[in-house]
Amino acid sequence: MSVHLILGGARSGKSRYAESLVLAKTNHVNCHYVATAQAFDPEMQARILHHQQRRGEQWSEHECPLALAPLINRFTDSDMVLVDCLTLWMNNLIYDLGEGACDDAIQSEVTKLVDALVESPARIVLVSNEVGLGVVPLGEVTRLFVDHAGWMNQAIAAKADEVTFIAAGLPMKLKG
Repeated sequence: MSVHLILGGARSGKSRYAESLVLAKTNHVNCHYVATAQAFDPEMQARILHHQQRRGEQWSEHECPLALAPLINRFTDSDMVLVDCLTLWMNNLIYDLGEGACDDAIQSEVTKLVDALVESPARIVLVSNEVGLGVVPLGEVTRLFVDHAGWMNQAIAAKADEVTFIAAGLPMKLKG
């Protein structure tokens, strides 16, 4: 297992840093980009297009808004995988669960993800938003999201070999 978690706020430079890190370590061989975003509106479509254009053709792309653990289980020791981003995956999960979005259901999926990361022979870089630096949200669903995104980041950071925090495009090593 080789897991590197990259955390930061919105527009902090997380994705660009993660992409350059993966490409520097692989010389463009077996680079997999796992995108969790879904284009629900024109603004998100534009964001996704911008990311795709910036990445170039050296990546094998995988659109994976929900079934992240099963996809991670398919990679081998010759793969370098970038998952961008875990907080969008968490959003998709809570949305998909709908009225069934409760602590147990969400935690079950996070546990499957953490187990897949620990068992995977691939080198994996994960991008996630650090949600614990803001105010406590007013709405119940938003609090559910923030709580579980924070707990997910903690669970993955505990198992990760490396954790890096990005602020203003600058990396700060937290672990490893």
